[in-house]
Amino acid sequence: MQINEEAPLALDSLSLGALAPELVSYQHEPPQMASAAVGKHGYLRLRFAKRGAKSTLHEMERKVPLLVQKALYWDEEMPFLPCVTMISTSGCILQGDRLTVEIDLDAGACAHVTTQSATKVHSMDNNFAAQTQHIRVGKQAYLEFMPDQLIPHRKSRFISDTVIECDSTATVIYSEILMSGRKYHHQDERFGFDVYSSRITAKNEFGNTLFNEKLVLTPKERPLDVVGVMGKFDVYGNVIVFTPKEYQDEILAQSPSFYSEQLCYGVSRLPNESGLIFKVLSCDSSDVKNAIREFWQKVRKVTTGYSLPTPFIWKV
Repeated sequence: MQINEEAPLALDSLSLGALAPELVSYQHEPPQMASAAVGKHGYLRLRFAKRGAKSTLHEMERKVPLLVQKALYWDEEMPFLPCVTMISTSGCILQGDRLTVEIDLDAGACAHVTTQSATKVHSMDNNFAAQTQHIRVGKQAYLEFMPDQLIPHRKSRFISDTVIECDSTATVIYSEILMSGRKYHHQDERFGFDVYSSRITAKNEFGNTLFNEKLVLTPKERPLDVVGVMGKFDVYGNVIVFTPKEYQDEILAQSPSFYSEQLCYGVSRLPNESGLIFKVLSCDSSDVKNAIREFWQKVRKVTTGYSLPTPFIWKV
């Protein structure tokens, strides 16, 4: 983890991968369809606002392959919480895709954002896929960003740059799950991807950088299934929580570390008292999801006073 006051905001998805040293060998344009062509340059902007007793999806802009339909209020514990599912009309991420997601929460608003299913990054002959995410959360707002797992197929290259601008009075739960690949599909699928690169930058309401975390995985150059990295584990979960200091202390006190041969996780503080980070490893995605759900429940209960609803059977 790096602390860097000069770290820039997320780059435009069109230029992001072109400037990344980890992708210097993968700049050739696909012969089938150029990168960022029509249908491969997706854009999604969501703005949530507080309206009376509930929050609403107040504004939405989209361009294929990114899509949302409407906000639903299926959370029986927080019936005022708009729940939005991000959808890909292509069903996966392909070589040459350039995706941009922007999420804004006005002061006092709340929202839950997830995905329709796992995000699959398909095998690539040329080029790579790039994604930028810019999340802005206003005073006393509350956001749960809980997508399903990302599955990089063999010979895939994916780079993501996320910027989270969060008011010091707000709470953001940002989750991500990374699989080793389709390990039951083919013997070369486990850690068979070429590049996975992800950077997360956090800023406060004054524009000051609180922390950077960048993860660059190139398993064919530097194996991941070794002690000190992934070892025998296949699934990596990462949850970042931004919330006021008094909530951080209570959440941390309720979140002991755990280690076994099948599962391990732990929580630590982020720099500049900005929040907490929870990391979990397992060989089974359901174990990682369950561990994240338990931590998510603690965060929601402490910060809002509400519990999580019973999970949908297809999300377990």
